[in-house]
Amino acid sequence: MSSVSSGPPRRPSADDLLVLLAVGRTGRFVSAAEELGINHTTISRRIAALEESLGGRVLARVGGGWELTDLGREALAAAEAVESAVQSLATDAGGNRVLEGVVRLSATDGFSAYIAAPAAAEVQRHHPKVGVEIVAITRRVSQQRSGLDLEVMVGEPQVHRAKAIRLADYCLGLYGSADYLSEHGTPSSLDDLIGQPLVYFIDSMLQVDDLDLARSFAPGMRESITSTNVFVHVEATRASAGLGLLPCFMADRHTDLVRVLPDEVSIRLAYWMVARAETLRRPEVSAVVEAIRARVQSQRKALLGLRS
Repeated sequence: MSSVSSGPPRRPSADDLLVLLAVGRTGRFVSAAEELGINHTTISRRIAALEESLGGRVLARVGGGWELTDLGREALAAAEAVESAVQSLATDAGGNRVLEGVVRLSATDGFSAYIAAPAAAEVQRHHPKVGVEIVAITRRVSQQRSGLDLEVMVGEPQVHRAKAIRLADYCLGLYGSADYLSEHGTPSSLDDLIGQPLVYFIDSMLQVDDLDLARSFAPGMRESITSTNVFVHVEATRASAGLGLLPCFMADRHTDLVRVLPDEVSIRLAYWMVARAETLRRPEVSAVVEAIRARVQSQRKALLGLRS
């Protein structure tokens, strides 16, 4: 990025402010360029022009992305006002504000399928011009959040310059297929689990500490089929590969799966959402967040493995 001029500051351009808004929300020039439909070079030139007009840096390089400086955060407030004024001109036949844009969300496989997808569909019904991109992945929170508006993960995250929101608790239980239990017997105590095959995550590839702790209930079990994808866990358990440590809200959907030792094996975890404060102020992002919150509330009993 070019150096900032020491000359008298000029009035910042509204277009330059909107470019800063896009970079501030995504943390990357490339993602901002894709959002705005311009190239990376234009983004760089716009930011340089804005810094020259304001007389100081608005962005600082952090890891693989960009973070707003104090001056940048001040400019962002002005940029949000510009965006709000422009968007207020778009209304439907009833005079209601029309929301549009793309919201990018990452979440675990099960959450993506049973919470995020129905929530996104609800947003679409009310706001057809809002698109939701869902990236299914199980990992720790990203410190740069590059290219993502919202991240959902398991366990409380440690974040910098972002907001962490506790969404909901959920439970893991131990399940076996009816066929497996008929052939091998139903465990009546934790001691009965010693030597039994466990269907769960690949230990060496598991990135989430809270999910790693979930194994502690039966260290004597041996690995059976393991995978980075929880849908594989469910289907392998249904195919009698062993006993699966599964999210109750996924396993209880299948009548051929039987929960075993529910009192002894009930592991409570929590879903958390992380986003930049400036991202949460976007109306389309706020609509997605509220839809997700409504969905987890309606699914509370299922998430906790409580029968209706």
